[in-house]
Amino acid sequence: MKKVIILLSVFILIITGCENIKNTPTAKVEEFLGKYQRMDMDVLEDLKNSINKDKTMNEEQKKDYQSLLEKQYQNLSYKIKKEEIRNSTAIVEVEIEVFDYQTSINHSKKYYQEHEKDNNNYIDYKLSELKKVTSKVKKDLTFQLEKENNIWKIKELSKTDIEKIHGLY
Repeated sequence: MKKVIILLSVFILIITGCENIKNTPTAKVEEFLGKYQRMDMDVLEDLKNSINKDKTMNEEQKKDYQSLLEKQYQNLSYKIKKEEIRNSTAIVEVEIEVFDYQTSINHSKKYYQEHEKDNNNYIDYKLSELKKVTSKVKKDLTFQLEKENNIWKIKELSKTDIEKIHGLY
């Protein structure tokens, strides 16, 4: 009987300890970024909803664009640089590395403006250029977290931070 009680006590301690390890600001940020890397269903649904709101692309272009962003998510890498906790708030600084889609988009805009008469569809051209991107860029993100009911929660990301994750900033 003592062995059973000891084993149960050890099991409870292990579960409680593991749960506390997962409830740190850094762990929450890693979980968040991991959802992008694993292409979590919620992330994919948000992506699809966002793309579907775009009225400038046809269905085929939307599929291509979603494919490009999924490739971005799968290849996203990150490094936690710093965690700073103050009472019930925290900041986690992260360096991410993503495909440099922004440079390609800038090039596409410039090309289209210079050769407008020769290029019937800017979106098709931009997507074809994005498919060629292999270079990566590093960006810094700062995640702000707040502790609610003893659980760390990431505050909503800015539009700029989301664009960094997509490689569009």
